[in-house]
Amino acid sequence: VQLQASGGGLVQAGGSLRLSCAASGLTFSNNAMGWFRQAPGKEREFVAAISWSGSAPYYADSVKGRFTISRDFAKNTVYLQMNSLKPEDTANYYCAASSGGYASSRERDYYYWGQGTQVTVSS
Repeated sequence: VQLQASGGGLVQAGGSLRLSCAASGLTFSNNAMGWFRQAPGKEREFVAAISWSGSAPYYADSVKGRFTISRDFAKNTVYLQMNSLKPEDTANYYCAASSGGYASSRERDYYYWGQGTQVTVSS
């Protein structure tokens, strides 16, 4: 199983980025997918998740209303659209595939992890 995250970069506060995570080696429609992030010196934290069907997206309070998670079954890809970015959103962002079909904020529910893509938001 491979999860290839991309789309990170440097953006000014208030700007937008879209992260992508291309999945291979698994039955994409069976697994919930999630995004997590880790800032320097901090623990990894949950950002957003989406169920196996693409319904019931679930967000951390800190990103609710600014970030949108979605998935494209034809491309085996999950996206994270990030708008109104803030300097505190600066982190390495990881995508993950759950062992089950329902969106979860718990790291232990995710079996496969990508390599991360860096997002830096300047003030």
